Amino acid sequence: MSEIISIQSHVAYGYVGNRAAVFPLQRLGWDVTAVNTVQFSNHTGYGRFTGEVFSAAHIREVVDGIQALTGFAGVRALLTGYMGDQATGAAVLDALARLRAVHPRALYCCDPVMGDTGRGFFVRDGLPQWMRDHALPAADIVTPNQFELAWLADRDITTRNDAMTAAAALRRRGPRVVLVTSLVVDDSQADRIAMLVDTADGSWRVSTPLIHFDPPPNGAGDFTAAVFLAGCLELGLGGDGPARALARTAAAVRILFEATQAAGGRELALIPAQNEIAAASGDTVAIERLR
Repeated sequence: MSEIISIQSHVAYGYVGNRAAVFPLQRLGWDVTAVNTVQFSNHTGYGRFTGEVFSAAHIREVVDGIQALTGFAGVRALLTGYMGDQATGAAVLDALARLRAVHPRALYCCDPVMGDTGRGFFVRDGLPQWMRDHALPAADIVTPNQFELAWLADRDITTRNDAMTAAAALRRRGPRVVLVTSLVVDDSQADRIAMLVDTADGSWRVSTPLIHFDPPPNGAGDFTAAVFLAGCLELGLGGDGPARALARTAAAVRILFEATQAAGGRELALIPAQNEIAAASGDTVAIERLR
């Protein structure tokens, strides 16, 4: 009876990976089957953690069991985030191939988690190239941050036109929708953070007030990709569907960040903000059409 399969990391404490994606999707009305690629005590940003990384064979075995039990009945999309290594990535794409053999129109939303501005890459050598050459062409929706977009498109991004050109370059490799989850360019306002969505039908940008954290919470990208996928499943990938999904996502992220700041911790305040997230409307966010 699942409608979305999410293959990501899992932590016992806190909200990253599947812990940041599954609950918001459920509150938005989606049934989710979670396949965990790791089980850690907490996210690695704390410096100390326990647990283990699951092998690619383990992931395939879990997917085998799901398929044997359900036949993937009703599954409309696959969502993935941090993969860890190429073997895990290959297991993910194997799951996608098996899903599409049953449901050829099932969507694949790939969050190409590889690195970030100021940090550079934080994944194993070879994984960025694998992501570019294998995951990207298989995806319908891809949700890079600005650093990941620049690397995948092999170009510097300093203007909004640079961002749109880079996003179009990614679309030529396969995805129909590119969501840039954080964008700071030459015409950005210093006190705001932007997201941009690019499709064959247009490009749209939305900006919300920049909320400062020290240290910043982890898991925001996982949350963003999940909420955006939910919007695209409801509103479609054509016309202004992705733009409307972007507006809803931006509103939900703002609600979550404001609740997290008010809570004063370093974990996303998903539980206190859940009702507001579920009711988030794109009408509260101004969206700018760029082309």
